[in-house]
Amino acid sequence: MKVRKAVIIAAGRGTRFLPMTRSQPKEMMPLVDKPLIQYGVEEALNSGITQIIMVTARGKSTMEDYFDRSPELERFLEQKGETQRLKQIKKLSDMVDVCYVRQKEQLGLGHAILTVKEVVGNEPFAVILPDDIIDSKVPCLKRMCAVYDKYGAGVIAVERVSDEDTRKYGIIGAKQVDERIYQILNLVEKPDKSWAPSRLGIVGRYVLTPEIFNALQITPPGTGNEIQVTDALHILLQQQELYAYEFEGVRYDTGTPLGWLKANVALALKRKDMGPELREYLKKLL
Repeated sequence: MKVRKAVIIAAGRGTRFLPMTRSQPKEMMPLVDKPLIQYGVEEALNSGITQIIMVTARGKSTMEDYFDRSPELERFLEQKGETQRLKQIKKLSDMVDVCYVRQKEQLGLGHAILTVKEVVGNEPFAVILPDDIIDSKVPCLKRMCAVYDKYGAGVIAVERVSDEDTRKYGIIGAKQVDERIYQILNLVEKPDKSWAPSRLGIVGRYVLTPEIFNALQITPPGTGNEIQVTDALHILLQQQELYAYEFEGVRYDTGTPLGWLKANVALALKRKDMGPELREYLKKLL
C-alpha cells in the first residue's frame, strides 16, 4: 500500500521561544515569508501525500485558521485590485484539507503519534516534525516513500552528527544496503559518544507501518517521563525490519532561536528577490 497520509506534529509548547510563544504557536513563526508549518505541509504534498493529519494542542487554533478560507481577506484584496496576493491566498486555502487531532497532554512524541491511531487506521503513514526544515532538490519524504515502496518496511531519516552531538539524538546501529540506505540493527536514545553505535542521528522524518501503534501502547515512559518513539521503534524492530535514509540536502533546526535565525538567513540568501541585497547588507555588518 502506498503512503497516502502524513502526520505533522505541532503540539509542543515552544518554551525555548518564550515569551513570544505565550500567545503564538511556534509553528506559525515566519521562515522568510511563510510560517514553519507550511514548509512541512508542502513537503508532504510534493511527496505524493494526499491527506494531512495535524496533531495540535490548546492555543494552536491559528494554524487551523491559516489553512482555512478567509472570505473577508479575499474580498479586501479583490477590492484593492491586488490580484496576485488574492491568488496566493486562495491557493493556500485550496492547497489541502487538514484533519486536526488534539494532544490533550504533553507526554512526548510517541504519545502524539498514538493520538492519531484511529484516523490513520491500518495503513502506512509519514510523520513530519516541522522544526526540521530539510532543503533538498527532491523532497526528503519523497525519497523515503520510495525506500518504503522498495523494502516494504518503516523508514527513518538520519544524518551524520558530530561526536559531541550524539547525546542530542536517537542514534542507530546499522548496515548499509544501498547508497544512503541502511538496515537498522538497533536504536539508542541520546547515547554518550563512547557507546553510540554510529554517528547516524535520527531527524524529524519517519515513514511508519501501523504496527507502530501497538508498540507505542506497550512502551513505558522514558526520558522526561515521556513516551519516546525511539523506544517504540526498538520494540518494533524485534518484529519487523526497519530502514534508514541518509538524506541529501541541508537540515535547519528551527526549534531554537539561533537555529531559526540561521534558517531565515540561509533560505533568504537563496531567493533571487532578496538574496543579493541581503548579502550586501551582511557584508556591511561584518
